[in-house]
Amino acid sequence: MGVFERYLTLWVFLCILAGITLGHFFAAPFHFIGGLEVAQVNLPVALLIWLMIIPMLLKIDFTAMSHVKEHWRGIGVTLFINWAVKPFSMALLAWIFIRGVFADALPADQHDSYIAGLIILAAAPCTAMVFVWSHLTKGEPHFTLTQVALNDVIMVFAFAPIVGLLLGLASITVPWNTLLLSVLLYIVIPVLFAQWWRGRVLRNGGQAALDALLKRLHPVSLIALLATLVLLFGFQGEQILAQPLIIAMLAVPILIQVYFNSGLAYLLNRQFKVAHCVAGPSALIGASNFFELAVAAAIALFGFNSGAALATVVGVLIEVPVMLSVVKIVNASKDWYERPQRME
Repeated sequence: MGVFERYLTLWVFLCILAGITLGHFFAAPFHFIGGLEVAQVNLPVALLIWLMIIPMLLKIDFTAMSHVKEHWRGIGVTLFINWAVKPFSMALLAWIFIRGVFADALPADQHDSYIAGLIILAAAPCTAMVFVWSHLTKGEPHFTLTQVALNDVIMVFAFAPIVGLLLGLASITVPWNTLLLSVLLYIVIPVLFAQWWRGRVLRNGGQAALDALLKRLHPVSLIALLATLVLLFGFQGEQILAQPLIIAMLAVPILIQVYFNSGLAYLLNRQFKVAHCVAGPSALIGASNFFELAVAAAIALFGFNSGAALATVVGVLIEVPVMLSVVKIVNASKDWYERPQRME
């Protein structure tokens, strides 16, 4: 794990401070940037989101899906967690904490927006950082690559319906045109462009050329993420200063769902006698979120200064330390995982 990834929480925290400070003293430029929209799409943020997402999608090899049959049990468990459990468990937790436990402590006019942001955060599985988590758990690389590629394909078709369904169940108005536009802009187009670019690089220079390109683009992706966070907190600053515990309260359902989903995936893999090198990354993929997409979708659907955008950013804030704790649990429990049964 590089310096940026290892200290991502620190960088995010510094971006929070920078965004709040700049937004307080230079409010006019932030409002100008927020007004640069076409069809409800903020152009500066769209550019930053593409700079975040495309380098990550360049890593995905869709031909890896040919390995599905080799790890079908682990893949089945992860798909079940990602698409049948995680979005719905997050929706339930969001409803419990936002409309119940913390209802009186949070701005009443933002309850629906916070819930929407948490649902969006959980509706798309991570596609980039999971490679780091898999490496740290000595995960089977073909499984990880296959699972990520398969999730990306499913995400194109399932993200909008799941978000729309859960927002509807939470009695939140679903802006379907904007939701479908978000899927097109932040999933379909980046996936197609990244695969075209990946194929061209591989044809011209092979794997070495692709590795060199990914190395050059890696800082660009992270800088774009941090720049987006500065913009977000520039708009959210006044609300956070007025109620500084908002971030902590939004973090509670995220933390619970990460440990719940990773634990459930890990135990199901053990029950189905899946090798630990598959169960580890399965648990981590099952629990982690594609927060770059979540931030983009929340901004497109509800705006820069919405509770939804803030909720997705909280996911960014706690992603690294929480997932590293799951990595530690997975590694420390390997002997227990393998003791009762003989792994295939």
